[in-house]
Amino acid sequence: QVQLVESGGGLVQPGGSLRLSCGASGTIFDINAMGWYRQAPGKERELVAVITSSGSTNYADSVKGRSTISRDNAKNTVYLQMNSLKLEDTAVYYCYANGRTSFYYSYQLYWGQGTQVTVSS
Repeated sequence: QVQLVESGGGLVQPGGSLRLSCGASGTIFDINAMGWYRQAPGKERELVAVITSSGSTNYADSVKGRSTISRDNAKNTVYLQMNSLKLEDTAVYYCYANGRTSFYYSYQLYWGQGTQVTVSS
């Protein structure tokens, strides 16, 4: 199995910055895509950013230009640097990884437990 552990959430003022981290551990053969979703109270979970093993990235329009996703493949870790944070960025942020535990197995999604990001003055 694969476990994902997030860190870096917290309380920040509008205009501030946060860096989220998510490390994958366990029986990992390889991971192709890693990324972040978020879910605000009363709203559906939405994709924030994704990065492939080759470094290709994609961002939600709501965070584009303010956030940077990066990845350390050797450490199976993904990062999300968020700048110029807004009140509407408040949400629980979930890390995910699309990986497999063996060459013979299919890729499947693994999720972290979530980390709270609160933007408030």
